[in-house]
Order: sequence, then C-alpha cells, then structure tokens
Amino acid sequence: MAPCLSFFFLFLFAFSAIPANSLPTFFPGAAYQSLIKQAKISKPKLPFKTHYFPQTLDHFTFQPKSSKLFYQKYLINSDYWRKGAPIFVYTGNEGNIEWFAANTGFMLDIAPKFKALLVFIEHRFYGKSMPFGKDSYQSAKTLGYLNSQQALADFAVLITSLKQNLSSEASPVVVFGGSYGGMLAAWFRLKYPHIAIGALASSAPILQFDKLIPWSSFYDAVSQDFKDVSLNCYQVIKGSWAELEAMSTQKQALAELSKTFRTCKSLHSTASARDWLWTAFVYTAMVNYPTKADFMKPLPAYPVQKMCKIIDKIPSGATKLSRAFAAASLYYNYSRSENCFKIEHEVDGHGLHGWGWQTCTEMVMPMTCS
Repeated sequence: MAPCLSFFFLFLFAFSAIPANSLPTFFPGAAYQSLIKQAKISKPKLPFKTHYFPQTLDHFTFQPKSSKLFYQKYLINSDYWRKGAPIFVYTGNEGNIEWFAANTGFMLDIAPKFKALLVFIEHRFYGKSMPFGKDSYQSAKTLGYLNSQQALADFAVLITSLKQNLSSEASPVVVFGGSYGGMLAAWFRLKYPHIAIGALASSAPILQFDKLIPWSSFYDAVSQDFKDVSLNCYQVIKGSWAELEAMSTQKQALAELSKTFRTCKSLHSTASARDWLWTAFVYTAMVNYPTKADFMKPLPAYPVQKMCKIIDKIPSGATKLSRAFAAASLYYNYSRSENCFKIEHEVDGHGLHGWGWQTCTEMVMPMTCS
C-alpha cells in the first residue's frame, strides 16, 4: 500500500473536480501552535519519582575510557510495593523514558495485585541518559557505545544495584517492553536469566532478522489493516502514490503540493510529501488502538477506521491524492490545533534520532512490499 521504504524506520494534486478547500482536513480556526511549543508543553504528569544511576560507559572492554561514568535516568513507583514483592522493570527503548511510562498503563494496572515495585529505565543515548552530554551524537567514536548489548548490561547492573540498595535481593524481577523495548525484554531474559524470572515482550519483532519471516510481512500487515475496514480506502491510498509520482514531473509540482498539503513553508522535495503521507498511514496502523491514545500523536479510538471513513465520504470526483491527504490530516491534526503543517521541519518531540544509528549498525530489518 505504501511506498516501499527499504529499512525499518524504530523511519493532490492532479486537478480535481472538487476544490481542495472543500475537503475535510481538520483545520479549525484556532491559532497555530508550533510543534516546538507542543513538544515543550506536552510533558505528562506521571506517578513516578525520578532517579539517576551512575552507569559504566563500556561493560565489555578494559580501555581507559571504558570506566567512564554517565548518569542513567530511571523512574520508580513504590506506591504498592512491599519488601520481597516482585519488581516489574520496563526496559526502555528509543526515546525519553517518560514517553513510555505514560503509555504503559498495564504495569500500573497490575502493580496493586502483585504489590510490585515499578521501574522504568531509560535507554542509553536517549532522553537525559547521554554518556557524552551534548556531544553524544558527535561521531562514530561516541555512537559506538549505542547498541543493544550495552543497553542490556546497563539494565542488569542497575537492577542488581537497586535490589541491593533496597535490601530486597530476593525480590523476583519481571521485565516488560514494547516494540524494540520488547525485543530488549526478551533478550534480557535470555542473556540474564539469573536476574529476571520472566519477560513480557509486546509487539516485539524478534523474528524480523535473518530472513526468518518474509520481508514483506510488515507492509502486508499495514495494508491489511486498511483493507479490513474498506477496500475502497485501501485502493485510494495505494493509488495516491502513483498520482504523487506523476505530479512530481510537472513544472509547478512543489508549489502545487505546498498549497494542497497546507505547508507552513514551501516544499523543497516531493519526497517530503511522500514521507509525510507514509508516516501517517503506517504509524496509524501501528497504533490502531480501540481507545483514544496519544502515543505517537493524539488519535481517536480505531483511527484506521476513522481515516477510511474520511476517504469513503469524499465524492469520487476528487483525486486519490486529495483524499489521502484529507485522511492523513487526522494523524497530524486530530487535536485541531494546526493551521499549517511543518512537513519538512517537524520537531522530534520524543528524542528518537538515535534510532537511525541503530537501524544502520545493528537493528537492520529489511522491509519490502509484496
């Protein structure tokens, strides 16, 4: 359905009979709020206390720099805990740890029953856990310490130290994680079975490597999400890529796309519009929850169904690209706070930029269309 981007993330215009202004694009009269401002004010209030652990830079070599310490952030909720009771640990993935704590309600739900201590550990090189501060992403020499093996060792050292400090060495540990964090949870249980008695790995693509499953499986699942709601919806989205490609050959393509996509600034590349649409449809399929959520963006319950409803309601005289844009605006502007879109300059509000390094050096999961 979507254009085939070759690796895991972790990253209208053809003259319509219907004016673009008549299409539903979730633009109210509210004043424009920049993505930067949204990123600054969207910090959730969480029932956790923040702590920092002096973590070793390199757990596996004995070079002079290996013993360097950095402060790793972790969150704790002890509201229900009793000494000796279980410790539930979230193995943080590619982003600031508050983001995952705010969207992992399951652990809070079950903590009272098990009288569990909840711990959310931030992954090195994300959020505030920067081994080299502002220079952490400066070069391959610093980024070389960003990998899953070092992260797993971080978790092992921190958990062991925490149990000792709490005088609760007998407390059983269960690790939890989702997506890449789920992969880490599963691998942690395998690599450190003396520390964790179990792992819950949610939506963890641990079989995505080494041709264990077809490379097309991810995009097949995304396409199926839209097909299950409406075959017409799927066909419109699929057809929009060809329209966008055809339009890119026109002389005034960028100006027309900028107008149609309501961009805050003129586009410099048609690929930006393509990636913007791709993100909307793929990420919405990934977070097609049965309840309202704001994990990636604020979205309604069953957002794929809502997107297809937008597409199916627009008269057939409209181009496929115009209908795809109308649906994609649900993902970017369901909160109805935007008057224009920063398609080429969107702010990374969750600190995901380290994932690009990981997908190129370690988490190489090829994904193709069938």
